[in-house]
Amino acid sequence: MASNMPAPETAFKTDPFGDEVVEREWEEWNPTADSVRPVRGRHRVVKQRGGLARSSTVLGVGVIAAVGAGGMATAQDKPAVSISLPDSIADKLPDAKSIPGVGSLMSDDSDTGYGNENTAPLSALTTAVDSGDGAEAEQKAGAGEALRARILAQAEQQQAEADAEAKAAAEKTAAEQAAAEAAKQQSTAEAKAAEEKRKAEEAAEAKAEAERLAKLAASYSLPTSSYTITSTYGESGSMWSSGQHTGLDFAAPTGTPVKAVHSGTVKSAAWSGSYGYRIVLELEDGSEVWYAHLSSMTASAGQKVSTGETIGRVGATGNVTGPHLHLEVHTAGGSGLDPMAWLRDKGLTV
Repeated sequence: MASNMPAPETAFKTDPFGDEVVEREWEEWNPTADSVRPVRGRHRVVKQRGGLARSSTVLGVGVIAAVGAGGMATAQDKPAVSISLPDSIADKLPDAKSIPGVGSLMSDDSDTGYGNENTAPLSALTTAVDSGDGAEAEQKAGAGEALRARILAQAEQQQAEADAEAKAAAEKTAAEQAAAEAAKQQSTAEAKAAEEKRKAEEAAEAKAEAERLAKLAASYSLPTSSYTITSTYGESGSMWSSGQHTGLDFAAPTGTPVKAVHSGTVKSAAWSGSYGYRIVLELEDGSEVWYAHLSSMTASAGQKVSTGETIGRVGATGNVTGPHLHLEVHTAGGSGLDPMAWLRDKGLTV
């Protein structure tokens, strides 16, 4: 059998005490029938085209070295490699922990040999996997935190909008209430002002009427004095030919002076049937005042008289039951008026 090329060995070996590394001497290796015989019937040397045959031990060490150097990131996904060598070769191989870049990958408390099929996971690969999972978890956590922050921001914005709407509604309600209160106060003030104005106008009117009556009272006078009202205007009775009393009766002793109630002109002074002696005084506005049942007359027709001037005296002439002055008031058109109301309208107290 032709000899093969010597199997490559590591260039360095570790001192048994691990203090220093010395260069390994190269030795020629010529496989024989005994050396290439399968160990325990499970492994054999595989020939490769090109000349160099390598055992699974060399390949396993290469894989571990490659992983230790960081060149194969997916080694953690591959199953553990079981390694078995002949004693003649195993004695010459360096300890795996002494190989630079490999020993750090092996656990210190691991007592697993090359022939153990249950190889422990490498800490570097675990760290790499953990780093990948951690980065993904961190990325997911960051995305979740961003979503949470966005949700909180939206909630805060919605709350702020709700608060703003509530504030605007409250301000609007307050403004409406203030406007209503202002309108109510204005209405009350206007009503009060209107009432005060009305009262002032009434007071002014009353004052003006009092002044007018005072002037009238100065220009008008009662027809007689020391009298008693015995019959009023409109009374019914058989003693009056018309069935109703047409004037106002002032009972007084015979001879009591009778006066002109206002300035005017004596229209007539003569006997007049049931009226007895009667004087008709025409005023400036055309109205007439009749004085009846006189005992005597001191004024004659056509005479102008002034307010309070004596024009006759109380008597009992005509259709009477006793001495009194019968007074009637007629408009310019001839209609009869209530003498008491007419005198009071002139500011006189009857």
